Amino acid sequence: MNNLLRFFLSIQLKHSKRLQQVNGFTLIELLVGLLLAFLVITPLLTFMISILSTDQKEQAKANSEQEIQSAVDYIARDLQQAVYIYDRTALITNSNTVAASSGIKNQIPPVKKAGVCDSSDTTVTCQPILVFWKRKFIPNVITPSSTTTSKDDTFVYSLVAYYLIKDNNTTWSKAARIARFEISDGVLAVSGSPNCNTTDYPNDTYIDTSHCPDSGFQRFNLNLPGAAGITNKMNSWKTASLAYTQTPVVLIDFVDQTAIATDPTCPVGTLSKGSFMGFYACIDVPNTTAQVFLRGNALARLQSSNFDYSSNNQTYFPTASVRVQGRGYLFTR
Repeated sequence: MNNLLRFFLSIQLKHSKRLQQVNGFTLIELLVGLLLAFLVITPLLTFMISILSTDQKEQAKANSEQEIQSAVDYIARDLQQAVYIYDRTALITNSNTVAASSGIKNQIPPVKKAGVCDSSDTTVTCQPILVFWKRKFIPNVITPSSTTTSKDDTFVYSLVAYYLIKDNNTTWSKAARIARFEISDGVLAVSGSPNCNTTDYPNDTYIDTSHCPDSGFQRFNLNLPGAAGITNKMNSWKTASLAYTQTPVVLIDFVDQTAIATDPTCPVGTLSKGSFMGFYACIDVPNTTAQVFLRGNALARLQSSNFDYSSNNQTYFPTASVRVQGRGYLFTR
C-alpha cells in the first residue's frame, strides 16, 4: 500500500513540475520582454511627441496669421474715414536725419502731464507710428424736431494714434504690441445752457452729458493765423488744458520686436516707423493715404527667449499690409 502511495505522489510531483515549466516565466524571459517593449514603445512615444510639438507650432503660426490680418483690417476700416494723416516729420523729434519738428508728438501720449504710456524705465518703448484725424460716426443721437421721437446720426472729429509698445509688463508677451489711443469731440446742441463743464469750451452746449468732449481734446483750427498750408496748421495742434483720461487700448500682442537693421522701402520722406520691424507705414499726406505694414511673432508664443527674426525662422513671422485712402472730409463753418 505504501508503495502504491509513493507511486502516485511521484507522478503528481512530476506533473506539477511540468505545469510550472509551461505556465511560468523566468527572469531572463521577463528582461527580454521588457527590452523588446522599450524598443517598440520609445519610437512611438517620440513620434507622438513630435506630432504634438508640430501641431503646437502650426497652431501658433495660424493664430499669429489670423490676428495680424484682423489687426490690418481693423486699421484699414479706421483709416477709411481719415481726413488728415501725419507724416514722419510730425512724429519725430531729435532725429539725426530729420530736423526736430514742432509737430504733435509731444502733444499726444506719452506726455508728462498725463503720464499715459510713459515710464521712467528707459527700456520701455512707446512710439506713435500712425496718427490721424478722422470722422467718427455717432448713431441715433440728433433729434430733428420736437414733433418726432426718431433720432438721426451724426459725426464728430477725433484724433487717433496707433503705438508700437514694448516694455516689461508681464500682462503681455515679451514681444511688442500695438495699442490704439483716441480722443473725440462732443456732440454739440443747437441751443441750451453749457452742460459739460469744459475748461476749453465753457460756452458750448452739448446734446447731453454722455456726449461731452474727451479730456484733452482740442479742435484743430484751419484758420490759425501765421500757419500757411494744412500741414503746418495740423502740426500746430495742441492738446487741451485738461489732462488725458483715456489710455491706449491694446489692439494686438505678439508683434515682431526685432530691431530694424535698415529702413523699409518707402517713397522718400514718407516712412513712419519705430525701432522695430513689427509695425511701420508709408504716409502720403497730400492724398490722405497710408500703406500700413504689420509683422507678427509666432515664435514668441513658443519660447521666452531667442525669438528674434532671422532667415531660418521666417515662417514664424507672418506679415500683412494694406493701402488705404481716407475718404473723410473737412467740414468748416
